[in-house]
Amino acid sequence: MSRIGKKPIAVPKGVKVTVADGAVEVQGPKGSLRQAVPPGVRFELEGAELRAQTTSDDPELGKFHGLARSLVANAVAGVTEGFKKELDIFGVGYRAEVKGRQVHFALGYSHPVVVDIPQGIEVAVEKQTHLTVTGVDRQLVGQVAANIRGLRRPDPYKQKGVRYAGEVLKKKAGKTGA
Repeated sequence: MSRIGKKPIAVPKGVKVTVADGAVEVQGPKGSLRQAVPPGVRFELEGAELRAQTTSDDPELGKFHGLARSLVANAVAGVTEGFKKELDIFGVGYRAEVKGRQVHFALGYSHPVVVDIPQGIEVAVEKQTHLTVTGVDRQLVGQVAANIRGLRRPDPYKQKGVRYAGEVLKKKAGKTGA
C-alpha cells in the first residue's frame, strides 16, 4: 500500500466529482477535467472525501495507488484554484507578446519564434519579459512552460535566456591550478 494513496482527498464545496469506470470526472468553478485511473485502482466518494483503493493485495499496485491519488488530487486542486507557472526572459532585445492564441518571441534568432497556445491554457505577458502560464491541468501548464523555456535555454555564463521565475543558474566549478 502506498502512503500517499491512503490519504483521502478533500472535495471542497462547489466541486462535483463523478466516479466512472477507469476515470474520475471533476467539475468546479474554473472548469472540468477527466482523469484516467490506472487499472487495479478504484475511487469511492464518501461524503466530502474521495478515497483511492486497490482492487487486490498485489504489492505492485502500490505505485499506481499513489499515482492515481496524486493525479485526482491535482485535478481537484486545478478546478478550484488552478495552476500557474511564471517565466522571465533575460537578454538584450529578448521579449514576448501575445497575439490572439499565439505568443510571438524575439529571442535573438534571425526570425521571431511563434508558439500556439493550447486549449485550456492562458498566457499573460507583463512588461514584455515576464510571462505567466495558467490553467486547470497541472501537467499541461508545466509542459507549456517547459516548451517555452526550451525555446532559449538559460545560459549560466551570459545569464541570457528564458527561465522560471526564481530559478538560480549555477556555473560549473573551474579548474584548479595545482
